[in-house]
Amino acid sequence: MHDLRPPAPNAAAAHPTGADQDGAHGEDLRVAGAKAAAIAAGHLAGLADRPVWQPVPAAERAWLSDQELPEAGRPLDELLEDARTHVLPHPMGNGHPRFFGWVNSPPNPAGVLVEPLAAALNPSCAGGDHAGPHLERAVVRWLAELAGFPHPPGGGLLTSGASMATVICLAGARQRAALADGWDAREDGLSGRPPMVMYVTEEGHSCLHKAAQLLGLGTRHVRIVPVDAAYRMNVSALRAMVTEDLAAGRRPFCVAGSAGTVNSGAVDPLGEIADVAAEHGLWFHVDGAYGALGILADGAAPHYAGLDRADSLALDPHKWLGVPVGCGCALLRDPGAARAAFSLVPSYLIDDNAGELGWFAEYGPEQTRPFRALKTWATMSHLGRSGIVGLVNHTAGLARRLAAMVEEAADFELLAPVTTSITAFRHRPHDGDGLDALNRALPDAVQARGNAFLTGTRLGGRDALRACFLHPDTTERDLTVLLDEIRLAAKTLRT
Repeated sequence: MHDLRPPAPNAAAAHPTGADQDGAHGEDLRVAGAKAAAIAAGHLAGLADRPVWQPVPAAERAWLSDQELPEAGRPLDELLEDARTHVLPHPMGNGHPRFFGWVNSPPNPAGVLVEPLAAALNPSCAGGDHAGPHLERAVVRWLAELAGFPHPPGGGLLTSGASMATVICLAGARQRAALADGWDAREDGLSGRPPMVMYVTEEGHSCLHKAAQLLGLGTRHVRIVPVDAAYRMNVSALRAMVTEDLAAGRRPFCVAGSAGTVNSGAVDPLGEIADVAAEHGLWFHVDGAYGALGILADGAAPHYAGLDRADSLALDPHKWLGVPVGCGCALLRDPGAARAAFSLVPSYLIDDNAGELGWFAEYGPEQTRPFRALKTWATMSHLGRSGIVGLVNHTAGLARRLAAMVEEAADFELLAPVTTSITAFRHRPHDGDGLDALNRALPDAVQARGNAFLTGTRLGGRDALRACFLHPDTTERDLTVLLDEIRLAAKTLRT
């Protein structure tokens, strides 16, 4: 068999036997691993002293995107130097304490540390009797307990993110509705059946729409429910829409509420939505990708009343918890619904020792599944319950403090109540025309200055600014910097 590994320097001459060759590679890995750890630690330690974000220079962009695959393998040390020189200097910015854009957290150090260990094992966590699946059972249960969601045995799995978790949950909803009507969506498809209708608000995340499209429901059968003045679902409108669709011969099957929208952090009236779902036999899904863990903040629990009545909940450990990116979670009141939607076990994967729950691969579309549980376990264990609650309280408190600063300032306007850790507002240096254009241009202008990073959106028909707080090291002083940076960027746009 040919050895396809890149050769270590002088390895062939110094280590003529296969065993010695392996020893040389092992020593190379130990030396390079120590260097990689030092580079990563240095990068994370110095983030606060560098710009939050800067555009990638043309020459560096060309190096990153235009390089050719090398003909011969390269030594590990050279690869690390390239990463240190050409990759790490150009971050997205989310590791910095003044990154307030989108919903992207800094990586928890425990999650960073164990990523190489998961790679060293390199298992498929589809199932089987090894560390990966067993640890996944534990962290899924932890997540359900934190969110206050019922957790029957097997009632959830880790995914690449909430987008995939949403596909899994809605596929379970679709299959349950079809079986209740006497047919099988997997076997028969949707052709010739009454249109299956799902309800989301105009503030609902795009992953809900993508999931509906992928599952063959069609965009026209995703009904957009109006919101109230606080950007929460109007439940009276929902009830009227369901009645209308039933009268028209359509098949309402699912309503998706939000436990923290990305635009403003709003939490829908989940208990009232659960009532409508129960009245009409709808699957009640909650998108808690970002905000579900907001239930842990002091005084927040009443906003989440009804979450425990949902049929499914999607949440992202790689958001508020800071698990390194690539870890979402689908939680299910009835895990059998997902299994009915996805289970397909070929003869070569039959495992007589799998037990009643079977393999994780039976509950979603992924067959080969990475070891996501290790970084999730490490992050949650490193924080502990008290640390997780403290992180949620700290970041939610920053959002409330920024809202107060906005309301105290004559040149800013608060656009929505603060429920989670997002503050939606806009710069209003005057009362004349052009405020939409100004606020639309401000995020790019602020980002380019490098001292803070925020993003924009549309809220209530107006261009808005939104700041999302997830970083444990962000301080109140950083909020002052943010507002000052917006003012300075606005001046440059007006000149």
